[in-house]
Amino acid sequence: MAVITFTSDYGLIDHRVAAVKGKVLSLKEDVKVIDISHDIQAYNLLQTAYVVRNAYSFFPAGTVHIISVDSFYHKDRKCILYQADGHYFIAADNGVLSLIFYDIKPEAVYEITLNNRFDDEVNFPSTDIFVPVAVHLQNGGLPEVIGRKLKNPKQLSFPRAVFNESEKMIIGEIMYIDNFGNVVSNISRKFFEKNAVGFQSFIVKFRNLALSKIYNQYTDLVSDWNKEHEYHGKSAAIFNDAGLLELTVYKGNNTSGAKNLFGLKVGENIFIEFE
Repeated sequence: MAVITFTSDYGLIDHRVAAVKGKVLSLKEDVKVIDISHDIQAYNLLQTAYVVRNAYSFFPAGTVHIISVDSFYHKDRKCILYQADGHYFIAADNGVLSLIFYDIKPEAVYEITLNNRFDDEVNFPSTDIFVPVAVHLQNGGLPEVIGRKLKNPKQLSFPRAVFNESEKMIIGEIMYIDNFGNVVSNISRKFFEKNAVGFQSFIVKFRNLALSKIYNQYTDLVSDWNKEHEYHGKSAAIFNDAGLLELTVYKGNNTSGAKNLFGLKVGENIFIEFE
């Protein structure tokens, strides 16, 4: 079955999401359109990258992913197609795809030339450019038909955690806050384990707070399920399902979660000190 996913910063109040889906179905009735998210903060490319990166691989190979974030049309800004990891990704050339694939080299990158000669008729690129390209690909069409190879798509730097050897410390930063108020860093389990070799203990530090343990999953906080309610509101550090260090509050939410409890924001530093 042909699958097209759709991610945007459009929200669900306006007409835009429905217009894109309607356009897809008007061109190909038998395609399945799956929403990844439309609650991306306006123009937030790092948030987009985190959401799409952790969702796309669960879809079948050959899925086409439309990413309409910071995508409003201008004749001097390209629309591009990434062929990467067995999937297709369509977006504006704003660097979001380089954030998604900061560690994976795309198989090919194309500048979409479809409709370029009709600049005055492109009012909404998601319906006028992205959808026709996605349907073309799901009909078995070649990417070369709708674009030409592009050697220099816009690149953005993905924030990387670093290890300060002299201070015996990993320095990372908060890159995402989820719907439960959990605070996600860019410190991966793999990076942590690599640099923890030879040390006996560690402390996770952020602002004026510290945690001395990282749990493997959210429910590991609970040691007695007969008294599970007593753990509500307990703070902890875990490695989340994306393999990233996360600060969490058990059974927290967007108002009572780690974001508000710790007062943390995207871009703030988080440290792991080794001893």
